[in-house]
Amino acid sequence: MRSLYISQQGCYLSLQQEQILIKQGQTVLDQVQLPLLEQILIFGKSQVTTQVIRECLRREIPIAYLSRMGYCYGRILPISRGYRSLSRYQQQLLNTDRLIVARTIVQAKLRNSRVILQRQQRRRPSEVIAQSIQSLSYLTEQAAQTESIDRLMGLEGAAAASYFNALGECFTGDGFVFVARSRRPPGNPVNALLSFGYQVLWNHLLSLIELQGLDPYHACLHQGTERHAALASDLVEEFRAPMIDSLVLYLVNRGVVNADQDFTYHDGGCYLNDAGRKKFLRAFLQRMEETLNVEGDQAQPRWDTLNQQVKLYKQFVYNPVQGYTPYLIR
Repeated sequence: MRSLYISQQGCYLSLQQEQILIKQGQTVLDQVQLPLLEQILIFGKSQVTTQVIRECLRREIPIAYLSRMGYCYGRILPISRGYRSLSRYQQQLLNTDRLIVARTIVQAKLRNSRVILQRQQRRRPSEVIAQSIQSLSYLTEQAAQTESIDRLMGLEGAAAASYFNALGECFTGDGFVFVARSRRPPGNPVNALLSFGYQVLWNHLLSLIELQGLDPYHACLHQGTERHAALASDLVEEFRAPMIDSLVLYLVNRGVVNADQDFTYHDGGCYLNDAGRKKFLRAFLQRMEETLNVEGDQAQPRWDTLNQQVKLYKQFVYNPVQGYTPYLIR
């Protein structure tokens, strides 16, 4: 089963017997067998015929409408998919199972952060980066032995302080100085880029969590409230360094963004202006639309990596004994 991502603008999806025909103008971009589809995600402005919608409802294939940056406007679901049986399973998870998954998520975040620093260390060796790599290794081991969420959050905070201190050594773009992570509000251009990127990624994960029928307010690491979809905050952790931090390094060090022209200062903080947001989103979308070979040598855009992790979490909810397999880079 596969997800169909329509990220090119101005596409038209129509039904042709057992297939969905995807056209852009008079050009046929793709034909997808309906029995092989799990869900359809429409990014931005594309059209879907009533015949396609009706057939997807009959086959229980949800259709989600998202902005180009991954914010979900809403979805079309068959009635049977609206009942959230998974939520009951999430509420019944044992504290032990939650702690094990919380440990797994924090360890994955620290390992991925360490890999990003190791790559930078090979390019620009630094004592600060070397020390942070050692610190992250130690804290990852400590996280594996932690018996409480509070202690785990403390270790994650210590790791983040060490990691961001070292990350500051990696920025070489003119006018970009980064000594520590600041948010609410972000204090400088690098923090503005990181905050914006994390928020874009978080919103897309929230959309995928909803599509899989999970309750976004029940999580393992973060505490959910009526205003905090904690599961999105849990699952975004393992993607922060490989998807956003690496992109921000690219944008700054390659001179794609300009410290003087792409940011605005107000309300005590620094934010991307219209030009800066366009540059960030253009690069982000290009990266997320790159195709990767997944299971069975099937080509899927990088977006699908997020979807696969949400599905792995769903499997954990159904069968906690199997645990959760995190996203790790090498």
